[in-house]
Amino acid sequence: MGRVAVVLLGMGAVLVSAMPAYGDIYREVAADGSITFTNVYRRERKSVRLRREPAALPPVFAAPAPRHGGPVGALPYASLVAAAAAEHGLPEALLHAVIRAESNYDPRAVSPKGAAGLMQLMPDTARELGVTDVWDPAANIRGGARYLKRLLEMFGQDLSLAVAAYNAGPGAVIGSGSAIPPFAETQRYVPKVLEYYRRLQSGG
Repeated sequence: MGRVAVVLLGMGAVLVSAMPAYGDIYREVAADGSITFTNVYRRERKSVRLRREPAALPPVFAAPAPRHGGPVGALPYASLVAAAAAEHGLPEALLHAVIRAESNYDPRAVSPKGAAGLMQLMPDTARELGVTDVWDPAANIRGGARYLKRLLEMFGQDLSLAVAAYNAGPGAVIGSGSAIPPFAETQRYVPKVLEYYRRLQSGG
């Protein structure tokens, strides 16, 4: 079982490690006043059980059959996402979650670092994936889906690490000891993607 920990500093929260987990949640208070939520009980730290986590994240092993109704089918670019999801064996909800976090469905979006299109492909990544026109929604989504599938395979189907690598790069995840890198953007990005993915999978 992986460990999930959130460190609260003042009024802010920083996700310091996120792995799909399922079990009891404990609270620890350090000497400096910071609070850690974890699923690992440690008597010496006077862990206090708060609650049982209701459910693990939906697994990502194979995509369901494309569907065109419900919350996913009503989203922008639903048919293009369904096609890319089927091609690469990914859930449509996961691709929609990444698109929403990356570009909020704006096919002309460009990041300060030069990532472009719906799934915000960096120029070198787009070329390596064979995407010649990042502004073409279909090509951009296919390329992003292919890249996400590759990251899932690289990190043993660990969704949190694959999403972190999509944002920060696989080298950053590996260099952090196969954990979510301590970058503020990535720390915000991963839970945002996973929460939207969970909501879409549950029909919310």
